[in-house]
Amino acid sequence: MSDASSFAWLHDAVTWLLTPALAALLFACAVAAVEAGIAVGERFSGLARLRQAGDLGQVQKIARHRLERADLLARIPPMLGLMATIIPLGPGLAALGQGNPAQLASAVTVAFDATVLGLVAGIGGLVVGKLRRRWYEETLEAMEAA
Repeated sequence: MSDASSFAWLHDAVTWLLTPALAALLFACAVAAVEAGIAVGERFSGLARLRQAGDLGQVQKIARHRLERADLLARIPPMLGLMATIIPLGPGLAALGQGNPAQLASAVTVAFDATVLGLVAGIGGLVVGKLRRRWYEETLEAMEAA
């Protein structure tokens, strides 16, 4: 079996992923806030305008696009949050083994913050997606009945 030093490159590569994962989580939280704002606009004026336009195919296309976006937002940030949770724990546990609990505390703080960011963005995507799905179904049913 290979010794631990032969896999140092793997540890370095995985550690490099932490910064992009955290940046993506911050971006996902911003996107979740924007999507929530867009959803409010849809609910109070956008869907009524789409219904009045009367183009069923266009409404279906818009609904599919916006629901896919919300579904991605509900799924990807929690995965990134998990990834950004696990990455700093390895070095933190290694530091604890070397008698450095302060580094473990720092790693755990980053890990928990990443988890929270992933869940916040994912919850935002889930709520927006569920509401949009219902709103678009109601709109499409009303258009089909008319």
